[in-house]
Amino acid sequence: MQIIAEKLVTSLVTLPTLTNWLEGFFFLLIYAAIVLPIGFITEFIHCSWQRSPKLIIKIILTSLFTPAILEEIFFRVILLPSPIVETTANTLYCWIIVSLVLFIIYHPLNALTFFPAGRKTFFQPVFLFSAGLLGFINSISYLTSGSIWQAIFIHWIIVIIWLIFLGGYEKITPV
Repeated sequence: MQIIAEKLVTSLVTLPTLTNWLEGFFFLLIYAAIVLPIGFITEFIHCSWQRSPKLIIKIILTSLFTPAILEEIFFRVILLPSPIVETTANTLYCWIIVSLVLFIIYHPLNALTFFPAGRKTFFQPVFLFSAGLLGFINSISYLTSGSIWQAIFIHWIIVIIWLIFLGGYEKITPV
């Protein structure tokens, strides 16, 4: 438990460098270049705008805590090796795969248990692929920067854009 606490504190107090932020922006571009065409072709996403300022503020604030902060702390900080401790490549790859598989499986399980409004969406292959790509990008982001803030930011921005501009809110809101 002490190791997890130390990893958490280290990931929170380590701030991304300018280079890390530029890499994070590059990761966002890669994510968008892959997910947007697939999302539009499969009609999983569509241009949409949440016009209520109150709803937009709610989405922005709640998305920061869950999913961004909670999921990134668990699936990156707790499950992955510490970026400041030397680890063999094989060990690192294994933990990235474990974290990624659990991150993907977590979404349908979450829909079956705590978030039933996500049942229809969280089982769709395009959503699971998008979540997997996000998990992979954020694993690389965390491991290269040593900071969880960059992964939280990437996760948060992607969720906000999906919910506010790309029809995501309609997909996970009970009718």
